[in-house]
This record gives sequence, structure tokens and C-alpha cells, in this order.
Amino acid sequence: MNHSGSTWHRLRDSQLFWPLMALALIMLFNVIFTPGFYDLEVKEGHLSGFLIDILNRGSVLMLLAIGMTMVIATAGVDLSVGAIVAISAATATVLINPALATELISSDQLIQDVTRTPLWICVLAALAVSTACGLWNGMLVSRARIQPMVATLVLMVAGRGIAQLITNGQIITVYYSPYFFIGNGYLLGLPFALYIVAIVFVLAWLLARRTAFGLFVESVGINARSSFFSGISEKNIKLIVYTISGLCAGIAGLIYSSNVKSADANNAGLDLELDAILAVVIGGTLMSGGRFSLLASVVGALVIQSITTTMYAVGVPAMAALAIKGVFVLIVVLLYSEQTKNVLTHVIGRVGART
Repeated sequence: MNHSGSTWHRLRDSQLFWPLMALALIMLFNVIFTPGFYDLEVKEGHLSGFLIDILNRGSVLMLLAIGMTMVIATAGVDLSVGAIVAISAATATVLINPALATELISSDQLIQDVTRTPLWICVLAALAVSTACGLWNGMLVSRARIQPMVATLVLMVAGRGIAQLITNGQIITVYYSPYFFIGNGYLLGLPFALYIVAIVFVLAWLLARRTAFGLFVESVGINARSSFFSGISEKNIKLIVYTISGLCAGIAGLIYSSNVKSADANNAGLDLELDAILAVVIGGTLMSGGRFSLLASVVGALVIQSITTTMYAVGVPAMAALAIKGVFVLIVVLLYSEQTKNVLTHVIGRVGART
């Protein structure tokens, strides 16, 4: 085999190559059709522009994709992450100002920059509740042996009801500036939420690639029965990955509610579970489980957010945005099909033979 052919086969089998290719195609589209898309300027001491918006707005989806990756790698799925985002947001905002959840208060009674509960307690409580939700999913899947789609569908449906109970059916508005910093703050010119994503990613990567845990996850996804006979506790592995997914969704809920400065149990995190699954699939993790790449999933999340930002930049009407997004996603998924890969392999092979 010639050098170009061997290089192509290495790229073809790389999980990171295809999401980067998809992201490059979107960026190329913006070079041609979106003037000013790459312009960056300094506003109020931090960078501003479409590229910064992609990183900032995509932070929630990147967190969900990190948690979802290991779940899907075990041949599972977590449909409840959007509802857990709502539960986390509701828990944090109600603790900041619980009076708003039980009674209507006139605007002259609202006190700016005051919280009824210390911020660190609000954050820890939201993360504890979301982690418990992930643990619940893990118990249903690993101990009760319920199919992952059915097990997580329970919390997907009930989760928003739980969030409404927490907020007493109201949209909770936050008036506490330190809380805003989580989703709206900037550090060294970049969104603070991006640093949170980086920390979570590094910790998840260390767990997956610097310990045996990542190999156990892939082994369970490839063949759970063989893993059991190899001494790997399939139940515990699944319990852990669903718990991690719940924790990531809880962090995403804090960023989401901080960004919009409120918690709406009906709309917070709505349909984000579908985008998270798609980001992982774009990252090359098969729904049947097995080999996974956290970095590729993060790039997949950026692909989805880039599509959304591009549609806003070119002025696509809101009513048509979902349809056009579906077309973009279809094109990206087609890049992953074996037929497309075989055609590209054939073309590159012929070009290499001629040279």
C-alpha cells in the first residue's frame, strides 16, 4: 500500500478526524457566506464575536456530551439529561431566593445581590440532587435490569414535574450577581463557563485514559457478558457512568440558569438530550457501545453549536431553523456512513496509484 493510502486509512479510522472535518466544512461555509463571522473585538475587557459565542453557548452541550459519551460507550443512553438540567437549575435558583417559589413579590421588594443561602451551598445542593438523579438512573439500569431507554425515559418525563414542584410552578428569576458569573462571567478574556468545561473534561479524560476505568467501560460496551467473566463488575461500571452523566448535567444546569438568570422548569434543557446524543454520535462513539473519545464528542458538540450559530448569523428564520439544522446534521452523518468512506477510499486509492 502506498503512503497516501496508509495515511488515509489511519485518518478514516480516527474518531477525531470526522468531527474535525465536519467542523471544518461549517467554518468554510462561514468564510464564504458569513462576512464578519471570524471578527473578534474586545468589549468590556473580554473577547466578543461569533466564535466566542460558539464556545460560550456550546459549554452546556459539551458538558452533556462528556457525560453521555461514557453512557453510550456502555451500549446505554441517557434521555433524562435535559430534565436533570431543569432540576439542577430549579434547585440552585430556589435556594438563592426561596421566597420567589412560594409567593409573588412586588419588584420593589426584590433585593439585588443578596442570597438567602450561601452560593457554595446552592451549587453543592444542585450538584448533589443531579448526581442523585444519575445514581437513580444507574440503579434502574444496573440493578433493576431495565432497558436504558426506558429507565431514563422515566426521569425524562417525571424530571420536569419534579422541577416544577421545586419552583412551585413558577419561573424563578435570580437577582444575585455572583451567580451570574458562572454562565456569564469572563476570565482572562474568555467565558468562565469554558474553564468549567475544561476542568470537567480533564478530570473525565484522566479517569478514562489514565486509569483502567476507560478500558472497563469499553469492555462492557463491546461484550458485557465476557466482561463479567473477566472479573469486571458490569453493574458498578454502568452505575458509575450514569452517575457521572447526572453530575455533568447538574453542572450544565448551573451554567444554563446562570446564563439566562432564571430557571424555567418547562424549557430549561428542553431537547438537549437529543443534541447530546447526536454530539456523541458525531464524535464516532457507536450506539452499540465500545470505543469512545471524549475529545471527539466535545468537537461534535461544537459542530452542533456551530450549525446553530451559523443559522443565526445568516438570518435564518426561527421557524425554518430546525429544518435546516436537520439537513446539516444529515450531511454530517452521511460523512460517517461506510458507503461514503468506501467511495473516498476508492477515489484516494486511484489518485495515489496515478501518482
